[in-house]
Amino acid sequence: MKLIGRWVLTIVALFVAAIVVPGIHVEGTAWIAFAVMAVALGLVNAIVRPILKLLTCPLIALTLGLFTLVINGVTLYLAAALTQWLGFGYYVDGFWPAFLGALIVSVVSVIGSVLFREDDKKRRK
Repeated sequence: MKLIGRWVLTIVALFVAAIVVPGIHVEGTAWIAFAVMAVALGLVNAIVRPILKLLTCPLIALTLGLFTLVINGVTLYLAAALTQWLGFGYYVDGFWPAFLGALIVSVVSVIGSVLFREDDKKRRK
């Protein structure tokens, strides 16, 4: 159940990013595009992101962790490219929209995680 909740939270975060950032847009059946993009983002975060973090470890240390924001933007851009290649309509127009979109997705995900975490603690008691 946690996986489905995380997936829905990512869909909502991608929806907010598409509304707020001008360089991110969706064509076709929007909810299917958001759902596929959430899966693609999860796969890219699971496979590519650890490799990028390992390769850029000195930059991450030098910038005191701020370079991870760039990595988040790159992963969002790669996930959007994968989604486009699969034929779904989630488009990111460049690096800066991807960077801002990843920032918004991160903030919405953190807020949603905090809200769901409190709900989980109440159920366990």
